[in-house]
Amino acid sequence: MEDNKSVYNFESFDLIEFIIKHLKPIIIITAIAAIVSIVVSLVIVPRYKSTVIIFPTSQGSVSQNLLGVVMYKTILKLGEDEEVEQLMQVLKSDDIRNKIIKKYDLMKHYGIDPDSKYPLTEIDREFDKNISFIQTEYMSVKIEVLDVDPQLAADIANNIAALVDTAFNNMKQERAQKALKIVEKEYLGLKNQIATLEDSLTLLRSYGINDYVSQSEVYNNAYAEAILTHDKQAKKDIEGKLKILSKYGGAYLSIVAFLEYEKEHLSDIKAKYAEASVDASQDLPHTFIVNHAKVPEKKTYPIRWLIVSVSTLSAFIFALFLLLIFEYGKAKYFIKE
Repeated sequence: MEDNKSVYNFESFDLIEFIIKHLKPIIIITAIAAIVSIVVSLVIVPRYKSTVIIFPTSQGSVSQNLLGVVMYKTILKLGEDEEVEQLMQVLKSDDIRNKIIKKYDLMKHYGIDPDSKYPLTEIDREFDKNISFIQTEYMSVKIEVLDVDPQLAADIANNIAALVDTAFNNMKQERAQKALKIVEKEYLGLKNQIATLEDSLTLLRSYGINDYVSQSEVYNNAYAEAILTHDKQAKKDIEGKLKILSKYGGAYLSIVAFLEYEKEHLSDIKAKYAEASVDASQDLPHTFIVNHAKVPEKKTYPIRWLIVSVSTLSAFIFALFLLLIFEYGKAKYFIKE
């Protein structure tokens, strides 16, 4: 009994001796695993990865950047955290996803039956599995596309990068067009109002009122001199002019003051109108593309040697573990007996 305890004392068991003792079953299991893993790795369809790296631009107002004092400084600036997060959201938008799925007929390419129970769920799962957007530590975004067709992988990656500008511009221009209509309406209305005021001034000038302040001073001085010189005709003529000046002078002053104010306001509105026009028509890129996707020459997946190595090593460890458990159980049972 003591000999049996000594033989099956696993606390002091020599692992190398154990492996040598059970070398045959270990080799068989490991070999089978190696052969199976080789076959599986050969059956797996190779996939190719294509990558685009893009930086977001600063998302300040284009009109202010172009028409303002700091011309071009902001427009050439790389985006920061906020812009990177916005870029990630746009890349993951349904707009870009649906356009890529439709353009490259990914339903058919991924072998998804459109009449199946959940075709949209399946295509979304395949899309997310093969197309990824990764935020890098350098404030850029990496677009990675895996596909069995290397050319298609590069085309999809480049197309996604191109669609970013379209998506951004569509979102911004919809709002900018509405803003433009509001500013345009105000600008044109103010121009018409100024034209009406100028027509009123033209009418008042036809009555002889050109500069109320200076004319009033001149007429009053002339009227006083006519009285002093007893010039009745001059007095009568000046009284007629003063009467007209008195009748329309207040309106003239009001129109002149209001016209000056409105012209200053028009200048401000005109500047806003110019900015709104630029924002509504701009199609500047919203990203800097660092690397365009190229057609990959070597497959990315599967890495056959890694699959075979990991599978073979796992089988070896698993076989060893099972034999250890088996021997431990047998020894325990034998000692008990």
